Amino acid sequence: MKTSAVILVKNEEALIGDCLASLTWVDEIIVVDNGCTDKTVEIAKGKGAKIVKSLKGSFADRRNLGAKVAGGDWLLYVDVDERVTPALRKEIQSLITNHQLKYNAYAIPRKNILLGHPMRWGGWWPDYVLRLIKKDALLGWKGELHEQPAIKGEVGKLKNPLTHISHRSLSEMVAKTNEWSAIEAKLLFESGHPKMVWWRFISVAAREFRYRAILKLGFLDGAVGVIEIIYQTFSRMITYAKLWEMQKNESRNI
Repeated sequence: MKTSAVILVKNEEALIGDCLASLTWVDEIIVVDNGCTDKTVEIAKGKGAKIVKSLKGSFADRRNLGAKVAGGDWLLYVDVDERVTPALRKEIQSLITNHQLKYNAYAIPRKNILLGHPMRWGGWWPDYVLRLIKKDALLGWKGELHEQPAIKGEVGKLKNPLTHISHRSLSEMVAKTNEWSAIEAKLLFESGHPKMVWWRFISVAAREFRYRAILKLGFLDGAVGVIEIIYQTFSRMITYAKLWEMQKNESRNI
Protein backbone atom coordinates (compact mmCIF):
# COMPACT_ATOMS: atom_id res chain seq x y z
CA MET A 1 0.00 0.00 0.00
CA LYS A 2 1.18 3.49 -0.85
CA THR A 3 0.84 6.71 1.13
CA SER A 4 0.23 10.17 -0.33
CA ALA A 5 0.81 13.27 1.82
CA VAL A 6 -1.38 16.30 1.10
CA ILE A 7 -0.34 19.85 2.09
CA LEU A 8 -2.28 23.09 1.52
CA VAL A 9 -0.12 26.19 1.00
CA LYS A 10 -0.26 29.92 0.36
CA ASN A 11 2.97 31.89 0.71
CA GLU A 12 4.65 29.56 3.18
CA GLU A 13 8.28 29.68 2.04
CA ALA A 14 9.51 29.90 5.65
CA LEU A 15 7.72 26.69 6.64
CA ILE A 16 7.42 24.42 3.62
CA GLY A 17 11.01 23.14 3.64
CA ASP A 18 10.92 21.65 7.14
CA CYS A 19 7.43 20.27 6.55
CA LEU A 20 8.56 18.45 3.40
CA ALA A 21 11.71 17.21 5.15
CA SER A 22 9.50 15.34 7.63
CA LEU A 23 7.69 13.61 4.77
CA THR A 24 10.54 12.17 2.72
CA TRP A 25 9.37 8.64 3.59
CA VAL A 26 5.94 8.85 1.89
CA ASP A 27 5.42 7.64 -1.68
CA GLU A 28 4.00 10.92 -2.98
CA ILE A 29 3.56 14.52 -1.83
CA ILE A 30 0.70 16.61 -3.20
CA VAL A 31 0.99 20.37 -2.61
CA VAL A 32 -2.24 22.28 -3.21
CA ASP A 33 -1.27 25.85 -4.16
CA ASN A 34 -3.81 28.54 -3.25
CA GLY A 35 -2.06 31.28 -5.20
CA CYS A 36 1.47 31.50 -3.80
CA THR A 37 3.45 34.56 -4.87
CA ASP A 38 6.65 33.74 -2.96
CA LYS A 39 9.09 30.80 -3.34
CA THR A 40 6.83 28.16 -1.74
CA VAL A 41 6.01 26.36 -4.99
CA GLU A 42 9.60 26.57 -6.20
CA ILE A 43 10.84 24.96 -2.97
CA ALA A 44 8.18 22.25 -3.14
CA LYS A 45 9.01 21.40 -6.75
CA GLY A 46 12.67 21.16 -5.83
CA LYS A 47 11.76 18.54 -3.21
CA GLY A 48 9.86 16.48 -5.77
CA ALA A 49 6.32 17.43 -4.73
CA LYS A 50 3.43 17.39 -7.21
CA ILE A 51 1.83 20.84 -7.45
CA VAL A 52 -1.90 21.34 -7.97
CA LYS A 53 -3.41 24.84 -8.23
CA SER A 54 -6.66 25.75 -6.51
CA LEU A 55 -7.38 29.48 -6.50
CA LYS A 56 -11.05 29.32 -5.46
CA GLY A 57 -13.10 27.52 -2.86
CA SER A 58 -12.72 26.66 0.81
CA PHE A 59 -10.13 24.72 2.77
CA ALA A 60 -12.42 21.69 2.45
CA ASP A 61 -12.47 22.08 -1.35
CA ARG A 62 -8.67 22.14 -1.46
CA ARG A 63 -8.36 19.07 0.77
CA ASN A 64 -10.81 17.24 -1.49
CA LEU A 65 -8.81 18.25 -4.57
CA GLY A 66 -5.67 16.86 -2.96
CA ALA A 67 -7.43 13.55 -2.38
CA LYS A 68 -8.72 13.47 -5.95
CA VAL A 69 -5.29 13.72 -7.57
CA ALA A 70 -3.45 11.56 -5.00
CA GLY A 71 -2.43 8.10 -6.15
CA GLY A 72 -1.86 6.53 -2.74
CA ASP A 73 -4.05 4.02 -0.93
CA TRP A 74 -3.73 6.12 2.21
CA LEU A 75 -3.88 9.90 2.54
CA LEU A 76 -1.85 11.72 5.19
CA TYR A 77 -2.96 15.33 5.56
CA VAL A 78 -0.27 17.55 7.08
CA ASP A 79 -0.57 21.32 7.50
CA VAL A 80 2.46 23.35 6.49
CA ASP A 81 3.13 24.33 10.12
CA GLU A 82 3.12 20.69 11.23
CA ARG A 83 5.94 18.13 11.31
CA VAL A 84 5.73 14.34 11.30
CA THR A 85 7.96 13.21 14.15
CA PRO A 86 10.27 10.19 13.69
CA ALA A 87 8.15 8.25 16.21
CA LEU A 88 4.95 8.96 14.27
CA ARG A 89 6.64 8.02 10.99
CA LYS A 90 7.76 4.68 12.44
CA GLU A 91 4.29 4.01 13.84
CA ILE A 92 2.57 4.64 10.50
CA GLN A 93 5.16 2.71 8.49
CA SER A 94 4.98 -0.24 10.87
CA LEU A 95 1.18 -0.39 10.67
CA ILE A 96 1.23 -0.24 6.87
CA THR A 97 4.11 -2.69 6.39
CA ASN A 98 2.59 -5.24 8.78
CA HIS A 99 -0.95 -4.73 7.44
CA GLN A 100 -2.18 -3.76 10.90
CA LEU A 101 -4.33 -0.80 9.87
CA LYS A 102 -7.61 -2.04 11.34
CA TYR A 103 -9.57 1.18 10.83
CA ASN A 104 -10.45 3.28 7.79
CA ALA A 105 -9.04 6.47 9.33
CA TYR A 106 -6.89 7.52 12.26
CA ALA A 107 -6.88 10.56 14.51
CA ILE A 108 -3.38 11.77 15.38
CA PRO A 109 -2.54 13.68 18.58
CA ARG A 110 -0.73 17.00 18.14
CA LYS A 111 2.02 18.46 20.28
CA ASN A 112 1.22 22.16 19.98
CA ILE A 113 4.01 24.74 20.20
CA LEU A 114 2.73 28.28 20.81
CA LEU A 115 5.19 31.19 20.81
CA GLY A 116 7.94 28.62 21.24
CA HIS A 117 6.28 27.02 24.29
CA PRO A 118 4.92 23.42 24.31
CA MET A 119 1.27 23.73 25.39
CA ARG A 120 -0.25 21.21 27.81
CA TRP A 121 -3.25 23.08 29.21
CA GLY A 122 -5.93 25.50 28.06
CA GLY A 123 -7.64 22.92 25.84
CA TRP A 124 -4.49 22.20 23.83
CA TRP A 125 -3.99 18.57 24.94
CA PRO A 126 -5.06 16.04 23.92
CA ASP A 127 -5.63 17.68 20.54
CA TYR A 128 -6.58 14.92 18.09
CA VAL A 129 -6.89 15.66 14.37
CA LEU A 130 -8.27 13.19 11.80
CA ARG A 131 -5.46 13.11 9.25
CA LEU A 132 -4.59 9.54 8.18
CA ILE A 133 -7.40 8.31 5.93
CA LYS A 134 -7.89 5.38 3.60
CA LYS A 135 -8.61 7.01 0.26
CA ASP A 136 -11.59 4.87 -0.69
CA ALA A 137 -13.15 5.51 2.75
CA LEU A 138 -13.06 9.32 2.43
CA LEU A 139 -16.54 10.64 1.65
CA GLY A 140 -15.24 14.20 1.50
CA TRP A 141 -14.13 17.14 3.60
CA LYS A 142 -16.86 19.56 4.69
CA GLY A 143 -16.95 23.00 6.31
CA GLU A 144 -15.67 26.44 5.33
CA LEU A 145 -13.55 26.82 8.47
CA HIS A 146 -12.29 24.11 10.83
CA GLU A 147 -13.23 21.62 8.14
CA GLN A 148 -13.67 17.95 8.98
CA PRO A 149 -13.65 14.77 6.86
CA ALA A 150 -16.63 12.43 6.55
CA ILE A 151 -15.43 8.83 6.80
CA LYS A 152 -17.02 5.54 5.76
CA GLY A 153 -16.24 3.06 8.52
CA GLU A 154 -14.61 3.19 11.94
CA VAL A 155 -11.94 5.61 13.16
CA GLY A 156 -8.99 4.70 15.37
CA LYS A 157 -6.25 6.67 17.15
CA LEU A 158 -2.49 6.71 16.76
CA LYS A 159 -0.19 7.07 19.77
CA ASN A 160 2.62 9.32 18.56
CA PRO A 161 2.04 13.02 17.85
CA LEU A 162 2.43 15.49 15.05
CA THR A 163 4.39 18.58 16.07
CA HIS A 164 2.29 21.68 15.43
CA ILE A 165 4.25 24.94 15.39
CA SER A 166 1.29 27.22 15.96
CA HIS A 167 1.46 31.04 16.14
CA ARG A 168 5.12 31.93 16.05
CA SER A 169 4.61 35.61 16.92
CA LEU A 170 1.99 37.92 18.40
CA SER A 171 1.70 39.86 15.16
CA GLU A 172 0.93 36.63 13.30
CA MET A 173 -1.73 35.76 15.88
CA VAL A 174 -3.48 39.09 15.40
CA ALA A 175 -3.30 38.80 11.59
CA LYS A 176 -4.85 35.32 11.68
CA THR A 177 -7.61 36.56 13.98
CA ASN A 178 -8.51 39.30 11.50
CA GLU A 179 -8.67 36.77 8.67
CA TRP A 180 -10.49 33.92 10.41
CA SER A 181 -12.90 36.08 12.43
CA ALA A 182 -14.32 37.47 9.19
CA ILE A 183 -15.13 33.92 8.00
CA GLU A 184 -16.57 32.89 11.38
CA ALA A 185 -18.70 36.04 11.58
CA LYS A 186 -20.03 35.41 8.07
CA LEU A 187 -21.03 31.85 8.98
CA LEU A 188 -22.80 33.07 12.13
CA PHE A 189 -24.56 35.80 10.16
CA GLU A 190 -25.74 33.39 7.47
CA SER A 191 -27.01 30.97 10.13
CA GLY A 192 -29.35 33.67 11.44
CA HIS A 193 -27.60 34.33 14.75
CA PRO A 194 -29.70 36.41 17.19
CA LYS A 195 -29.08 40.14 17.15
CA MET A 196 -25.92 41.13 19.01
CA VAL A 197 -26.66 43.39 21.99
CA TRP A 198 -24.38 44.58 24.78
CA TRP A 199 -24.97 41.69 27.17
CA ARG A 200 -24.17 39.07 24.49
CA PHE A 201 -20.63 40.44 24.21
CA ILE A 202 -20.14 40.04 27.96
CA SER A 203 -21.54 36.49 27.77
CA VAL A 204 -19.24 35.54 24.86
CA ALA A 205 -16.13 36.85 26.66
CA ALA A 206 -17.10 35.24 29.96
CA ARG A 207 -17.70 31.81 28.40
CA GLU A 208 -14.39 31.83 26.53
CA PHE A 209 -12.44 33.00 29.57
CA ARG A 210 -14.12 30.38 31.77
CA TYR A 211 -13.30 27.59 29.31
CA ARG A 212 -9.64 28.55 28.84
CA ALA A 213 -8.71 29.78 32.31
CA ILE A 214 -10.93 27.82 34.69
CA LEU A 215 -12.10 24.60 33.05
CA LYS A 216 -8.85 23.94 31.12
CA LEU A 217 -6.45 25.64 33.59
CA GLY A 218 -4.62 27.52 30.83
CA PHE A 219 -2.66 29.64 33.32
CA LEU A 220 -0.62 26.52 34.20
CA ASP A 221 1.24 27.07 30.91
CA GLY A 222 2.77 30.16 32.48
CA ALA A 223 3.11 33.50 30.69
CA VAL A 224 2.26 31.98 27.29
CA GLY A 225 -0.82 30.36 28.83
CA VAL A 226 -2.03 33.71 30.16
CA ILE A 227 -1.37 35.35 26.78
CA GLU A 228 -3.36 32.58 25.11
CA ILE A 229 -6.32 33.04 27.46
CA ILE A 230 -6.39 36.78 26.71
CA TYR A 231 -5.86 36.21 23.00
CA GLN A 232 -8.63 33.61 22.61
CA THR A 233 -11.06 35.81 24.53
CA PHE A 234 -10.08 38.78 22.33
CA SER A 235 -10.44 36.64 19.20
CA ARG A 236 -13.99 35.59 20.10
CA MET A 237 -14.91 39.21 20.80
CA ILE A 238 -13.61 40.30 17.39
CA THR A 239 -15.68 37.59 15.67
CA TYR A 240 -18.88 38.74 17.38
CA ALA A 241 -18.04 42.40 16.83
CA LYS A 242 -17.81 41.68 13.09
CA LEU A 243 -21.14 39.83 13.33
CA TRP A 244 -22.63 42.92 15.01
CA GLU A 245 -21.26 45.07 12.18
CA MET A 246 -22.84 42.80 9.53
CA GLN A 247 -26.19 42.89 11.32
CA LYS A 248 -26.00 46.67 11.63
CA ASN A 249 -25.23 47.09 7.92
CA GLU A 250 -28.10 44.79 7.00
CA SER A 251 -30.57 46.79 9.06
CA ARG A 252 -29.47 49.98 7.29
CA ASN A 253 -30.16 48.42 3.90
CA ILE A 254 -33.69 47.31 4.77
